[in-house]
Amino acid sequence: QVQLVESGGGLQQAGGSLSLSCAASGSIFSIQIMAWYRQAPGEQRELVATLPTNGRALYADSVKGRFTISRDNAKNTSYLRMNSLKPEDTAVYYCNANIWTSGGSNLRNYWGQGTQVTVSS
Repeated sequence: QVQLVESGGGLQQAGGSLSLSCAASGSIFSIQIMAWYRQAPGEQRELVATLPTNGRALYADSVKGRFTISRDNAKNTSYLRMNSLKPEDTAVYYCNANIWTSGGSNLRNYWGQGTQVTVSS
């Protein structure tokens, strides 16, 4: 079994910063891609940032220049540093990953449980 557990959400004022972490655990062979999504009330879930194992990070236009995704492959952990926060960044943030298990024979997509980020004006 594989689990993704997010941490680091909370309440912040506009212009402030928050950092999120996502730790993957379980029978992991390797992690192909790690990403962050968010879902605001009444809205569809949207991609925030994605980072493949050996590739460049990609960001939604709405967060470019403000958010930074990174990962520690040895710890199977990804991070999302959020600077210059805006009220419109308020959402539940979800960690997502494509993970190889079973010795590299099975590739599945996994979601974390989500962590709330609230930005006040």
